[in-house]
Amino acid sequence: MSTREEKHFEDTDVQTRFDFKKEQKSAFEVEKGLTAETVRVISEDKDEPEWMLERRLRALEQFQKMPMPSGWPGQPDLSEVDVNAIIPYIRPDVETRGGVRDWHDLPDDIKDTFDKLGIPEAEKNALSGVGAQYESEIVYQNMREQWEEKGVIFMDMDKAVRDHPDIVEEYFMTKCVPPSDNKFAALHGAIWSGGSFVYVPEGVTVDMPVQAYFRMNSAGMGQFEHTLIVAEKNSEVHYIEGCSAPKYAVFNLHSGCVEVFVKEGAHVQYSTVQNWSKNTYNLNTKRALVDKGGRMEWISGSMGSKVTMLYPATILKGRGASDNHITIAFASEGQNIDTGAKVYHNAPETKSTIVSKSISRKGGRTNYRGLVRISNGATDSSCSVECDALMFDNDSLSDTMPHIEINENRVDVAHEATVGKIGDEDVFYLQSRGLDDDEAKQLIVSGFIEPITKELPIEYAVELNRLVELEMEGSLG
Repeated sequence: MSTREEKHFEDTDVQTRFDFKKEQKSAFEVEKGLTAETVRVISEDKDEPEWMLERRLRALEQFQKMPMPSGWPGQPDLSEVDVNAIIPYIRPDVETRGGVRDWHDLPDDIKDTFDKLGIPEAEKNALSGVGAQYESEIVYQNMREQWEEKGVIFMDMDKAVRDHPDIVEEYFMTKCVPPSDNKFAALHGAIWSGGSFVYVPEGVTVDMPVQAYFRMNSAGMGQFEHTLIVAEKNSEVHYIEGCSAPKYAVFNLHSGCVEVFVKEGAHVQYSTVQNWSKNTYNLNTKRALVDKGGRMEWISGSMGSKVTMLYPATILKGRGASDNHITIAFASEGQNIDTGAKVYHNAPETKSTIVSKSISRKGGRTNYRGLVRISNGATDSSCSVECDALMFDNDSLSDTMPHIEINENRVDVAHEATVGKIGDEDVFYLQSRGLDDDEAKQLIVSGFIEPITKELPIEYAVELNRLVELEMEGSLG
């Protein structure tokens, strides 16, 4: 078998990992439509406390009053998004609410899904804990005993509402991402389900990542997981999320929410590799609050979806707090990937770095949409923004829309943006070294996205490179 034939079979195997479908089996499913009764049914099925139901209903009221996002320069088209046409909540057919701790206790169809995605192997080889969400709820949750003994909590959000109400009630959509933030944050607040709760006590360093994997299996559904991370003083944790879904003829909606609290001297890295199918609208809200000397890192790879609108935000509220964003977006035919970053420097001596990489081909569109705001009094702060866009053809589009507000004189701010096509000279040089046209372009792209892959554990770096290669070959979706 030739090398090219071997590569074809390898690509087919990787494609199968993400694009397979399972016959839907659910224990409980809410009908389409978004009403107060829908919200009450979801809350009742989860056996939630009254305070959470009240928050859901207030969020629903806000959602109904707020208009759809509109009027942004180059904004993706959201006209197809009708929340009354989606199934907002599907509870999978798993006996144990909140997920089993033994992989072999999962129903065969769900276990087979995550086996194909490689979740058990990742847990054994590189992770401190794993959560796996299927449709609207976590079905598997496990944490290594060595971290549980140190007081680290890693569980699904539904269970955290019941087991740790004092912490969740204090932080959940109050200080970081209130439902009033935007229309899809309000939608999320009304019908959220599943997600991860991570709590790291003071002084504890979790030196292996924890991971959550989110899988949408059903056509026409919405997934609304909530992730809440609280890293106490001088603690450290790396959280990784992976996302995928098979492709359907009708649209799916993903509208998750991430809230991160980085206390004094703590360090949180949040890494995402998203490979939603090309019928999915990915409309997330992610934000971190960072105290004195704390450090926040966002590492993000956005491969799939029909439309993505995602702008992780960090509020640097303590002296010497820092923030780092590294993102890669890939858009092919029929895709509009609108991503970026927001950083608010609200204290002196704060630092931030934003590195954004985007690739577009076959008429796909990528866009960097960013905001950096340095407040009055944030003296001796610094920020560096670097946006690089790579296009494969004349039909593709890429825009850079940075917005920088400086309200303090004694600061250091730099911005750099480049947009260009793959150079014929570079391809010719690599071909002269024995590579064919496709191999040459893939090598150039691999070097282009290296800043993000080197920040990921090796298993995820390899997977991200393979996903990019598959997108370049038109093998997915």
